[in-house]
Amino acid sequence: MNIFIKSVPRLSILQLLKKIPMISAKILFIATSHDQLGVTNNRTGAWLEEIAVPYYIFKDAGTELTIASPLGGAVPLDPKSESIIMATTRTKHFLKDREAMNWLTHSILLENVKADDFDGVFLPGGHGPLWDLADNKVVKQLLETFNNQNKPIGALCHGVAGLLSLQNNIGEPLIKGRQLTGFSNTEEESAGLTREVPFLLETELFSRGAAYSKATNYTSHVVVDGNIITGQNPASSEGVAKKLVAFVQNNKPVHKPESVINEII
Repeated sequence: MNIFIKSVPRLSILQLLKKIPMISAKILFIATSHDQLGVTNNRTGAWLEEIAVPYYIFKDAGTELTIASPLGGAVPLDPKSESIIMATTRTKHFLKDREAMNWLTHSILLENVKADDFDGVFLPGGHGPLWDLADNKVVKQLLETFNNQNKPIGALCHGVAGLLSLQNNIGEPLIKGRQLTGFSNTEEESAGLTREVPFLLETELFSRGAAYSKATNYTSHVVVDGNIITGQNPASSEGVAKKLVAFVQNNKPVHKPESVINEII
């Protein structure tokens, strides 16, 4: 069968091609369920800015978001991250956003998640992950699968602790020799929590052979090494989220609706 292409001006074809959308990507958030700061009576959890900023960047990019945690249900927020001092336009909006807050309070159990169902994964920080994501067998299995499929793994601040237990195909630490960052020892000292946390993230990353780098305390620092995207602190939230979205978009196939194609033919 012969197919004849209409003589369509180049500009018209370009206008038609703009109608072709990307297939909606799916990104998984892996958040902490831990809300107790060591042996103190202080509360911890996820850091609000590290959830709110990526949440809206991913949403604006048209991605479908799922949040999972070790215990399921409501993800605890560090009270300090909700304070007026730490408030930003996006965190204020998130706390008033019924859809966003409903999403945050209804995380699914990590054990019910399959990496095959997602195009990328993101681990926000807050001190909670140091207790329940750093040596979590389910997190390890999920992230190793994401890595083997060359899907982007974004990790921010203390969320980078979720990478510590990962291994490559020969049993070595996955992060050995990899360029990355995470909450620094000097930032932990600045927060006055070096004696409260179970370990210092920077120290643990170095001990596993990571090529760790950092910037000045609480300034944005984002590092990309292949499919692994890490950010040092809350100020790096936007940078990590945008890099993850770019990775997904560059590796996601384009959907070509028949209706658009028929307009060209």
